[in-house]
Amino acid sequence: MSEPRWLNEREARVWRSYVGLKLHLEAELERRLVRDGGLSSAEFTLLVPLSESPGGLLRARDLGRMVGWERSRISHQVARMEKRGLVVREECPEDARGSMVRLTEAGREAIVAAAPSHVEAVRSLFFDAIADDELDVMAGAFERVLDRLPCDVG
Repeated sequence: MSEPRWLNEREARVWRSYVGLKLHLEAELERRLVRDGGLSSAEFTLLVPLSESPGGLLRARDLGRMVGWERSRISHQVARMEKRGLVVREECPEDARGSMVRLTEAGREAIVAAAPSHVEAVRSLFFDAIADDELDVMAGAFERVLDRLPCDVG
């Protein structure tokens, strides 16, 4: 077995900063979504692609792929959102085994109400801390890391 390629001090600092950023940013964005928009981050995550799709309708399988979730997670979250009246499930016309998820009017109202404060939180917590000339560098770095990861999330 080969010797691990341990992180040097600089790399460890970057990694710890990333892990802390991910943890605290996600928690604060979730807190603000609930407080300001009455939605969980899971609900918001599904409402965004539904609100952007034609007719607010997506096949459940495709919605899962879009957000990187497994079928069971999509199924459970959609069931919770159905109870809140944010979405409805419909039969898939092409495949009796598949199901469609449709955004309801209440779901559309919820995402329209939550989106402005959410984007302001993203801007104030993340982008306002980054200099304009750093954005392209960060995007390039993030994209290179993403390219190394398996694309079959969820």
